[in-house]
Amino acid sequence: MRKYDFDKVVDRTQFYSAKWSIGQELIKMGYTEKYDENTISVFTADMDFECPDAMKEACHKVADHNIYGYCWLTEDNCDYFPALINWFKTKYDWEFKYEEVTYVPSTIDAIKFALECLTQPGDQVVLNEPIYSPFMGAIRKTGRVLVNSELVNDGEGYYTIDFEDMEKKLSDDKTTCFVLCNPHNPTGRVWNDDELKKLADICRRNNVMIIADEIHGDLCRMETSFHPIAKVCGPQGIVTMTSQNKTFNMAGLGVCNVVIQDEELNKKYQDYVGFIMPNPFTIAASIAAYKEGDEWLQQLREYLDGTIDWTVNFLKENMPKVKVARPEGTYFLWMDFREYGLPPKEIHDKIYLDANVIMEDGEGFSTECGYGFQRICLSTRRSMIQEAFTRIAKAFENC
Repeated sequence: MRKYDFDKVVDRTQFYSAKWSIGQELIKMGYTEKYDENTISVFTADMDFECPDAMKEACHKVADHNIYGYCWLTEDNCDYFPALINWFKTKYDWEFKYEEVTYVPSTIDAIKFALECLTQPGDQVVLNEPIYSPFMGAIRKTGRVLVNSELVNDGEGYYTIDFEDMEKKLSDDKTTCFVLCNPHNPTGRVWNDDELKKLADICRRNNVMIIADEIHGDLCRMETSFHPIAKVCGPQGIVTMTSQNKTFNMAGLGVCNVVIQDEELNKKYQDYVGFIMPNPFTIAASIAAYKEGDEWLQQLREYLDGTIDWTVNFLKENMPKVKVARPEGTYFLWMDFREYGLPPKEIHDKIYLDANVIMEDGEGFSTECGYGFQRICLSTRRSMIQEAFTRIAKAFENC
């Protein structure tokens, strides 16, 4: 019997939710043209599920203390680092040390810092589109040059790496960095050991550093195994971003752990970033999550698998023109609507206006291979997802 109720209706509008409390702002931004009390918002990569009870209890203790001064994370003053290190050792047989971890509040900021201190302005940085758009922004804002090595779509929504193209892009003398996303956002691929080894081999032969975003690593299908690239391939030339924010739905508390076991890269990174102080709620919630949140996580993964299976089957039976593969990791679906033969704007309007469901337009993930696609975050109660797709199917029924 499931202990945690992921079907529970939780009203998030009263606490400043970026998913449920900014409807008019989304309209002003041009993200959608409609937002009302019947809008189903499934575009933001957080979850509408209550966190593990232990996290709430830990935060209550901080609140009851009623002092919110500067916090200093060390190996000895709390269990933050021991809990983090034990999680990865137990789950993934990946061992690293306290001095190899740097706390940064944001994954994107952590990537920017890595680009700024480990590459030079004008350097080329390779990534695999379609890809989470803030990666592109981080590259451009730091004065680096984005180079796309597009993933290969088999026509049914399953993506693979074009290693021939990767070899070409990574062997360019101007290329100094590759940004790896694993599990991949938005396609849901979890790169296997052979793929990771090929990527690491190409990068190392060409003296290219790897920045690995692995923040969705804990959110894989029950039958799928995620392996950190630094564990599979060794730590040389690798900067890894991990985080409990996706795993335990605590993105609002701001946390990213940058693990660098390459001694030279680690020194450069830590010298550049310096010391960043987390807030006390982040520390307390993180310790509780890593020490007491595993049962919650396993039940969450089972629930997400059920929602994903329902959605993929619904599309197959009711909207077979939509091409989508069951994701190996994350709670995203990357859906291809191109077989309808409609312009991307008309696809958008049928979903966002007629069905009143807000997702993310695919061109935000790639201007080369994103048009006609939509990304949805299935990280909410299943009844809401069922309602959303019932509406969408009706909007497309005569197409």
